[in-house]
Amino acid sequence: MTGDADKTALDMVYAAATETELTAAYAAWANGYDTETAALGYCLPFAIAAWVARHVPKGEGPLLDAGCGTGLSGPYLQALGYGDIEGLDLSEEMLDLARARGGYKALTQAALGGPLPWVDGHFAAVFSTGVFTAGHAPASSLDELVRITQPGGFVIFTVRDVVLETGGFRGKFAALEAEGKWRAIEESPTFRAFAVAEPDVLVKAYIFRVV
Repeated sequence: MTGDADKTALDMVYAAATETELTAAYAAWANGYDTETAALGYCLPFAIAAWVARHVPKGEGPLLDAGCGTGLSGPYLQALGYGDIEGLDLSEEMLDLARARGGYKALTQAALGGPLPWVDGHFAAVFSTGVFTAGHAPASSLDELVRITQPGGFVIFTVRDVVLETGGFRGKFAALEAEGKWRAIEESPTFRAFAVAEPDVLVKAYIFRVV
């Protein structure tokens, strides 16, 4: 960590026990989020672009950044040739920053874990990073992400190691596959979410193709 203020902000986010607490934590952190996470070496918003580029052809249709935060991923995917990107986040304050960054065609305020405001099969791919972690979106969020992804499209996301089993993610992966909703394409090795600090914050990336 780079200081007590950084530790307090990150701890508030991880300690949130309800959606209301999480919304308040991100609202309080919004203005300092980019500077503070950059100092920690937070790499997930940029690393996710590699998996999107590997699996999703350019020009296939709209993509959704589910849990886009301040909109760090959008401009980098634009640089790789993806122009039709929408963003979703719980925090209106974070979305204001994403809007100013200019990497998204549309931004929507909504919570993962509940119904999402898109028709079935709207997106060619959905990606999400840093969202499936302690105190954040539940594994049940994947049901809606699959629903709004078109058949043949991809759901690409990271999961923190400490919630992979305890949060029911492994079980949800298997259930969706057993129901014929998706099939597994790739599972990354475990890697660090922060390149500079927080060496114990470890994640994996997962890619599934919707059936």
